[in-house]
Amino acid sequence: MQLEERQLQLDEREELGQGMRRDTMTINMGPQHPSTHGVLRLILTLDGETIVKAEPEIGYLHTGIEKTAESKSYFKALVVTDRMDYLAPLCNNLGYSLAVEKLLGIEVPERALYARVILAELQRIASHLVWLGTSALDLGAQSVFLYCFREREIILDIFELCSGVRMMTSYIMPGGLQADLPPKFAERVRAFLELFPARLREYHDLLTNNRLWLDRTRGVAVLSAEDAVKFGCSGATLRGSGVAYDVRKFFPYGGYERFDFEIPVGTNGDVYDRYLVRMLEMEQSLRIIQQALDALPGGPWQVDDHKIVPPPKWEISSNMEALIHHFKLYTEGYRPPAGEVYVRTESPKGELGFYIVSDGSAKPYRMHVRAPSFANLQALPTMIQGMLFADVVAAIGSIDIVLGEVDR
Repeated sequence: MQLEERQLQLDEREELGQGMRRDTMTINMGPQHPSTHGVLRLILTLDGETIVKAEPEIGYLHTGIEKTAESKSYFKALVVTDRMDYLAPLCNNLGYSLAVEKLLGIEVPERALYARVILAELQRIASHLVWLGTSALDLGAQSVFLYCFREREIILDIFELCSGVRMMTSYIMPGGLQADLPPKFAERVRAFLELFPARLREYHDLLTNNRLWLDRTRGVAVLSAEDAVKFGCSGATLRGSGVAYDVRKFFPYGGYERFDFEIPVGTNGDVYDRYLVRMLEMEQSLRIIQQALDALPGGPWQVDDHKIVPPPKWEISSNMEALIHHFKLYTEGYRPPAGEVYVRTESPKGELGFYIVSDGSAKPYRMHVRAPSFANLQALPTMIQGMLFADVVAAIGSIDIVLGEVDR
């Protein structure tokens, strides 16, 4: 009898133990977490160390950029675009400028066209360097972070040479560029083109075949091509899953149809493939920059219309008409004809689209941004479901989100 009672007690304990193992725990990761790449809150349901469910909670960085742009003239709204993906301001400037130019029905001069491509590709490399350095830091590779920022400083120095500002330059504007390229621009860019391939090989030596890096990235946070398309992913998040889609190839804009480059793609859709795709993208950006720099023409860098672009400063002091144009542009702006446009570009994060509605006034009636980080973030729960909690930081880093773009 005592043996039977003892066995019954053991059976009850075993059932209780199994029940406890089946219990889940819900925790918050963020919004103030060092590895969330911004103020992102993840509500994670865990079974032990395994993720059962994940819910991204956004809105902690909401700035109302779209509505702010609608309260400003087209000329002044340019500056708010810098603040969306604040790691790629020039790419935001380019998308917005192309949309406004389409509304106005104007085309920029050849010099501005080629300069924009060079600047956008330099910005792509700079953005990828921040991604690489911070993602490696999340997984314990501290040296890579310092190396990446070393090269990024060189690119920011070039931006400062052009505009006087390192990050929020607003240098690409509707109608062309804010100012002509400085005399030493080509020299500084060529110096970077000579330097960077060796530095890129250095990153590969540190990570690409590193056993620890492979263990933390291969087979982690897998996203199938079908799911990537379903969620509207783009950029390296989509191409890492094997879908060879790049706006620069499929919907060429701003002169990209003139340049020869390839679309790197992955095969497994894991963190490692997304890493490798971005590494190869930097090589392709170097190719594009080299081609654009070799073909960079002289001539004007803005459209010849002072109702759209400000007249030169020297002209204002001696020409009354120029002074009037300057005054009206900064106080009233210009008035595109009524209509609506949508322009898509390939930002470092993916497909960046600007939808602008004009009612004929000097302010956008509606401006909406199709932000790649917002779409890519939707795929995160699918990526990490069934994975270990320790892999969450690797997954977040691999989709390279910027919350300023998500919460615009």
